[in-house]
Amino acid sequence: MKRIWAAATVVALGAAGTAITSAEAASPIGKPGDAPAPIAWSPCTETSLKAQGAECGFVTVPMDYAKPNGTKIQLAVARVEHTVPDDKYQGVMLVNPGGPGGSGRGMATLGEKVPNGAGDAYDWIGFDPRGVGASTPKLTCDSGYLGFNRPPYVPTTPAVEDAWHVRSAKYAADCAKAGGALLSHMRTEDSVRDMDSIRKALGADTINFYGFSYGTYLGQVYATLFPKRVRRMVLDGNVNPQRVWYQANLDQDVAFDRNMKLYFSWLAKNDSVYHLGKTGPEVEKLYYRQLGELATKPAGGLIGPAELTDVFLQPGYYVFGWEKAGRAFSDWVTKKDSAGLKSLYEENNPQTAGADNDYAVYLAVQCTDTRWPAKWSTWVKDNWRIYHKAPFETWGNAWYNAPCRHWPVRAGRPVRVDGSKAPPILLISETLDAATPFSGSLEVRRLFPRASLVEGVNGTTHAGSLFGNACIDDTIAGYLATGALPKRVAGNRSDKQCTPIAPSNPAQPTLKRSPDLLERLQLQQLIIGR
Repeated sequence: MKRIWAAATVVALGAAGTAITSAEAASPIGKPGDAPAPIAWSPCTETSLKAQGAECGFVTVPMDYAKPNGTKIQLAVARVEHTVPDDKYQGVMLVNPGGPGGSGRGMATLGEKVPNGAGDAYDWIGFDPRGVGASTPKLTCDSGYLGFNRPPYVPTTPAVEDAWHVRSAKYAADCAKAGGALLSHMRTEDSVRDMDSIRKALGADTINFYGFSYGTYLGQVYATLFPKRVRRMVLDGNVNPQRVWYQANLDQDVAFDRNMKLYFSWLAKNDSVYHLGKTGPEVEKLYYRQLGELATKPAGGLIGPAELTDVFLQPGYYVFGWEKAGRAFSDWVTKKDSAGLKSLYEENNPQTAGADNDYAVYLAVQCTDTRWPAKWSTWVKDNWRIYHKAPFETWGNAWYNAPCRHWPVRAGRPVRVDGSKAPPILLISETLDAATPFSGSLEVRRLFPRASLVEGVNGTTHAGSLFGNACIDDTIAGYLATGALPKRVAGNRSDKQCTPIAPSNPAQPTLKRSPDLLERLQLQQLIIGR
């Protein structure tokens, strides 16, 4: 899940993990005297946060919660306060955009997107998880790792395979050098304990939480360890806690391939605009033919088969970028103009100093949450098996996570998620979400017996709530306002069904997206692995 912020973990994940369920009793920082200092708020300086009157600050937490008096690190946080009278106040709302590796301070402005003013009753708290963004220390290993002209993803020759082994091993070594002691304390459980430290620093008895993609896993684990500290939760694009992380990536590979076939068919339906083929199979053949040609002659000297695959990931995640990717590909195929492809690649893979922060944190979390297969032969067997039926993303996803084979920190065991003591929470997913397949939301619904699941029927968008779908967004608003959920039905299925947002007409785009939502799309794209 390069972009589920990524993917990862190993064999038989469901059986892995010693159950950690005692919650606050297990946390050394759970003692009253160990609470972090209150946050010293001051006006934010970032343009988007400043425009909303947000305040920024830091929470100081232990690097290692087993040693609360040891080395400290800082978490960067932002707050947009409630605007309702104090007697209508509903508490703090922590938000995470996904990843692991997504910077979340900007999510403090999310409340204004909730319909009917239902977000106005909360203090919205965005935060950069440990190692991310403005939090210190910030983890970055090699800013140019995701640059242009990388080897093709599919290891059709020993030379290609060897090149990726060298690259992935070096990146892990670079992270060992850059991360130091922090790398041993980057598991999901560490970030969940950070969330509870933020709660304490805010002086709140409970939190509300809104999590997208990987953020849903943070919510699941928090509700397992601290069920009495949960008031309300919205979890959109649910990670299957039984599949983290190696199996989750294999699941993604199949789901992305399916979505790309749907996208190729959409391009064919609009052949009068894109001129790429009149049927889905025809466009698909063109795409794979281009991969082969770009291996020897990259578009514009920069876009090879690996880069083109990454450009096409965007349509696999969201319908919102279908037109833009289609026009860029059409410009290349019909005019040999590579500018659009280059621009799309650079948008999601910047090369500036520290630009690999999200990727470095992604690996730091997923490589240590749980063990990965130790033998490369296991990866080879599994990925070739999947590739032969789902070629689009399989090997790209494998190499994205390959540094986990060389990670310098021993992996732990994931928390066994148990929502039996959690209050009613709201789950959201689209049926054909590729980054977090719908089966994961059904599993979370099973584990959280008081949860209700809203399904965007046959939609392909990942973690797309508060994007303007009234059926979904009004349900969220109602839940945040009153705690009311759709009535839970019997069986292994969703409790409420909504029609998803459809792709725009490429000749007449109608969907309006604000800059902050575009930013969230880019953040989430890094969020499950690939």
